[in-house]
Amino acid sequence: MEKDSFKSAFTLGIFIFLGLSFLGYFIGMSAIKFKEYERSVTVKGLSQKELPADIALWPILFERADNDLSTLYLTLEKDKNKIIEFLTSNNIKPDEISISPPSVIDKLAQQYGGNTRAPFRYTGNQVVTVYTSQIETVRTAINKLAELGKQGIVFKADDYRHTTEYIFTRLNEVKPEMIEEATTKARQVAQKFAKDSDSKLGKIKRARQGQFSIRNRDKNNPHIKVVRVVSTVEYYLAD
Repeated sequence: MEKDSFKSAFTLGIFIFLGLSFLGYFIGMSAIKFKEYERSVTVKGLSQKELPADIALWPILFERADNDLSTLYLTLEKDKNKIIEFLTSNNIKPDEISISPPSVIDKLAQQYGGNTRAPFRYTGNQVVTVYTSQIETVRTAINKLAELGKQGIVFKADDYRHTTEYIFTRLNEVKPEMIEEATTKARQVAQKFAKDSDSKLGKIKRARQGQFSIRNRDKNNPHIKVVRVVSTVEYYLAD
């Protein structure tokens, strides 16, 4: 009786062992196939273009100083009119010109002790701003600004808040073409990699579009922009 029980238990153990072995084999084969299926390559594709800006923002900051407040305001008014006349004579349209109110400082009121006395009690400045799509017209007028300096107008050019800007606003127009170019270049790189590794390029596993960047081509040509985007694409590989 005990001998029969031993045989039964032995036989059962063999079947269990064989069953676990086959199970382990099939699981191992599935893992290998899954791992092979997961072979992939990640590549990047770049699209970069040089494009002209389409908006110019040109703030013209000028200033005066005087000991008489009324005279200061009158002088600022005359300077403003001269600047507007200069702009319109250089093909800037009146509706492209905006004017900020004068800003005046009383230096005497700002003295908190001390014996230093400013040569002029009042200083004032004002900004005339040009906002236009006429990029080359603005660039030409900027080069002629010395004509106003010869008339006694004092410009304040070292104020970082009032620097000329050239803006590119047509990003949505060029996005589709640039994304397509970046993706095409990424696929070309992936195909080259697959060929060199004796593999075949499969479907896209995942893709990520980078942020578009817009920067000046260089400091001397801020009106020319470099628009750039990088697409990252991961492809499946197959033997």
